[in-house]
Amino acid sequence: MEISSVTVLWYVAFVASTTVHEAAHALAAYVGGDPTAYRAGQVSLSPVPHMKREPFGMILLPIFSAISYGWALGFASTPYDPHWEARYPRRAAWMAAAGPAANLLLAAISLALLRVGLEGGVFYAPDSVSLSRLVAGAGALTDSVGVFLSILLVLNVLLFLFNLIPFPPLDGATAITLLLPDDLALRFRETVRTGGIAVVGLLGAWLLFGQIVGGVFARLVVLVHPDLRYW
Repeated sequence: MEISSVTVLWYVAFVASTTVHEAAHALAAYVGGDPTAYRAGQVSLSPVPHMKREPFGMILLPIFSAISYGWALGFASTPYDPHWEARYPRRAAWMAAAGPAANLLLAAISLALLRVGLEGGVFYAPDSVSLSRLVAGAGALTDSVGVFLSILLVLNVLLFLFNLIPFPPLDGATAITLLLPDDLALRFRETVRTGGIAVVGLLGAWLLFGQIVGGVFARLVVLVHPDLRYW
């Protein structure tokens, strides 16, 4: 099976985005007093420690999905001390929120670079857009950079939104407790961690997310090309 350059760029973007996401979790935990992930080497922008922890989610699954479907799907995780979480629930909630926040930052950087490239003539608006192409470049190198930035923008916005869905085991199920009173936050966390809830939560999040992807992509196109209409 032929592996296209776009497939490779999807995998690279997934690894980079997931690494930043998990490193942000690890750093937030370390700052909050839990050195578990730091000791595991995960306060790092190197993908290696994250791949070693989740080789299936960081290597096998995203490669398979990128080749099979044209976009990368996978997962990773960051270790933490549950006793620290129980003692400092709000610090744990900030740790959970740090991962999606890092994805939002990557998305903002990608959008800024796309807009600067369009304004500077490095990129131009293509005849049609897709999840992998929001801009085009005059040469092979600039075109590849445009594709990579397009993927990075789309992927990180989707990761940000998906992980903030307040269904376990997603980050949103913990991050949302920042908005709740302490006693209600504690009851919520105990409830969503009941056995079997995680499977139901993932299924529900996936079904819900499938309903909004199209709308999210349409709004990203408008952000990149505010003066154009593709539909």
